[in-house]
Amino acid sequence: MWRVHNVCPRKGETKVFIRSHYEDILVPSVEKFIPPKVIAKRYGLINDFERIVEHNETRILKFFLNVSKEAQKERLMERIEIKEKNWKHKDSDWDTRKKFDDYIAVYEKIINTCNEVPWHIIPSDQNWQKLYVVAEVVLKTLRELDLKWPDLVSEKFKKPVT
Repeated sequence: MWRVHNVCPRKGETKVFIRSHYEDILVPSVEKFIPPKVIAKRYGLINDFERIVEHNETRILKFFLNVSKEAQKERLMERIEIKEKNWKHKDSDWDTRKKFDDYIAVYEKIINTCNEVPWHIIPSDQNWQKLYVVAEVVLKTLRELDLKWPDLVSEKFKKPVT
């Protein structure tokens, strides 16, 4: 958790994480890198961590970008067939794809176990749809925060400058 904790937003900041602490459960669970007993503890640590972050008045939005097995295959094929996307191709992605159902099973366990902060399950086969739904959630959250500009703090100007 230390690597995620080190980059949490400070008061007044907004940050977006593309990757997360859930990866400390996901790959080790599927690939059997870590004993199940250790993984089980990680679920609790993640819940504790998110409680601490929210207790410190940081709002957490969690998104699971749900890509179907069919769309995943199309995207992997595009990396081979479309020259401009060749740079994204890794042979190992095809080995990982063979374990698609195992990864989904672990994602489901993560979503059901680490859910004190609610998840937003986002259909992501179509990028426009994914972006639209995520933007809606973010916008709604920003409006709920009712953000205000801070007052000017200045020794030189005792009153706010207009």
